[in-house]
Amino acid sequence: MKIAFISTRGIPNNYGGFEQFAEYISVGLVKRGHEVVVYSPHFHPYKKDNYKGVRIKHIYSPETWMGSSVGSFFYDFASLRDALKKEKFDIIYEAGYTSIVPAYIWFNVKNIKYPIFTTNMDGLEYKRTKFNKWVRKFIFWEERTTVKHSHYLIADNMGIHDYYKEKYGKESTFLAYGADIHDDYDESVLEEYGLKAHDYYLVIARLEPENNIEMAIEGYLKSDECGKKPLVIVGKTNTPHGKYLVEQYGNKNGIRFLGGIYDFKKINSVRYFSYAYFHGHSVGGTNPSLLEAMASSCYILAHDNIFNKAVLKENAHYYANSDDVKNLLNDIENLGKNNRDKFIEGNLTEIREEYSWEKLVDKHEKYFMSLLAQKR
Repeated sequence: MKIAFISTRGIPNNYGGFEQFAEYISVGLVKRGHEVVVYSPHFHPYKKDNYKGVRIKHIYSPETWMGSSVGSFFYDFASLRDALKKEKFDIIYEAGYTSIVPAYIWFNVKNIKYPIFTTNMDGLEYKRTKFNKWVRKFIFWEERTTVKHSHYLIADNMGIHDYYKEKYGKESTFLAYGADIHDDYDESVLEEYGLKAHDYYLVIARLEPENNIEMAIEGYLKSDECGKKPLVIVGKTNTPHGKYLVEQYGNKNGIRFLGGIYDFKKINSVRYFSYAYFHGHSVGGTNPSLLEAMASSCYILAHDNIFNKAVLKENAHYYANSDDVKNLLNDIENLGKNNRDKFIEGNLTEIREEYSWEKLVDKHEKYFMSLLAQKR
């Protein structure tokens, strides 16, 4: 098969979840004999045309001077134009939908017989509170339009799968992200951040309202654990909500903002040696940072929603508000005695059986081949 991955910020990954996914899946497919092309913006630091057998097409993106919210529309349009005019792909995999919709309409992809278009619908983007109501209305229109135009849909979470079935009556295929279990954790990394092993609570997230970081903070501040073990928050603080959180809580007892940590081995060690890990994401999809937490043997406290429960199942404690957080922390020692080892082993088993990259390469290969078989 000849497969294109469009709308990522390129490989090797130096940005986020879709990029990590594109790297692992594309390299894995190449090893199995398929031809894979990943489209990459011109400003990506990796300038070669080949990465571990994957062909890289460098496409100009005005994002550097227009900003990502506008520039990505032009980048996606140029990438899709190249894929349709200069290549002969069997499959075009679209990573997310929010900046590809104009190109889908312009090129009338719903009526293109070949190549086959499949779109990963990501989360419920129109519910992200960082957007104003007009932007959210526009994104909801994009969601509906993508469902109409894409040949096939991918859901990275069963909660997302069910949403599209109920909302639009359209089937999607469940294909998740992945994570690897490591054994190279380094306790000495903690010294750099002034931390002690198993003596801190941890949040790793983009500092946006829908990730419910304030809920974890408020619950922690009301709990008996406040000041005993610090609540450590990892994520860029230069977002509007991040600046608000630092201003509001930066000087409160036990709250520590570390900013972003981008060294993979360091962040995995910070995960592994935490006492408990908060996962507050609430607007959908299977979040890569959650899978990494599971793979790093974290003891997880998660926001109570269908997306997190679809991944964690019975292997986490759930909270819906700051009082729930307070109550969990007040009883954390007893909860840990009864559940910690069971939850951690359950999550590691889930990673091995459902979310290993090798298994996901296999599932994507079978999925792409099934799409081609339907067209013959």
